[in-house]
Amino acid sequence: MRGWMGKLRAFFIFSALTLLLTGCGVDNLSALKPKGYGSDLLFDLMMISIAIMLFVFIIVMAIYTFVLIRYRQKKGQEDFIPKQTEGNKALEVIWTVIPIILLLVLAVPTVQATFDLADESTKGDEGVTTIEVTGNQYWWHFGYPDDEISTSQDLYIPTGERVYLDMKSSDVIHSFWVPSIAGKMDTNPGDNDNTMYLEAYEEGVYWGHCAELCGPSHSLMDFRVIAVSPEDYDQWKEDMQNVDPEATAEAQEGQELYENNCMGCHAIGDGAAGQGPNMTNFANRTKIAGVIEPSKENLMDWIVNPEQFKPGNQMPANLVSEDEASQIADYLLELDHSDVGASASEAEVEEE
Repeated sequence: MRGWMGKLRAFFIFSALTLLLTGCGVDNLSALKPKGYGSDLLFDLMMISIAIMLFVFIIVMAIYTFVLIRYRQKKGQEDFIPKQTEGNKALEVIWTVIPIILLLVLAVPTVQATFDLADESTKGDEGVTTIEVTGNQYWWHFGYPDDEISTSQDLYIPTGERVYLDMKSSDVIHSFWVPSIAGKMDTNPGDNDNTMYLEAYEEGVYWGHCAELCGPSHSLMDFRVIAVSPEDYDQWKEDMQNVDPEATAEAQEGQELYENNCMGCHAIGDGAAGQGPNMTNFANRTKIAGVIEPSKENLMDWIVNPEQFKPGNQMPANLVSEDEASQIADYLLELDHSDVGASASEAEVEEE
């Protein structure tokens, strides 16, 4: 009895713990709190699947309970053998037809959603934004070809509008995923480009992740989608098109060090994508390298030894001294080319 009670107690403890942990997380990184058109479709499909599974579970458990009670062995029937039956056409039809119906109930909206999410009918129309997304180990590059804008890690989009993403990879297969506003899409090396679209309902900073194992720092390949109003988005584009990379007098030495040591990989403005992220608007990013809290000390540590934060990344370590890293950090933290970005309240939501 003690062993049985112990197992039952452990079952209830783990069940309670599971329910508790399902409540953890943040709104902007949850597919269960959709804030975009694509995530809404996927959420509805999940609810349909759960409803079907609950229906099947309840029916099976009801039949199981009925059989367990109705046909249990009674006292004095230890040697009783019930009547044996073989074949029942009615039952066979029922347990064949019902699963087919349930599969159709799930398949029809799934196919509809698949075609809906693959719709490119408005791509290329006047006023429709198309962004080129490139996955790299372990960061993301975003190019706005129609507006001659290049940036990395933070993807800006307008709310209430469909934004198309042309996606590829510069090295291995990655997977672009912003759970709260859309599904996921692989980025492939070579000429095999994929296309998806984002449509955010409200302003906010939405977390994105690489959802395809791509190397030792796969779990650290984060990015942000920053959805702003159409008016703020137009202002952001104007700011980014008029980038002035010149440093103040205090950061002049840092700019010279940056140009001599970093410019070969990290462009500023609408330069060609290098081996490292574009640094335009760097000071307005919500994270350093996608995962590190923004501060001068953390930025210096990243510049001197990036391997300690993202194993396997291609940025060389100890390229500059700590004093030189401090000067470069002063310059990078001046690169706030636009006032449009995450508000204080949205930044707090990110850190909860």
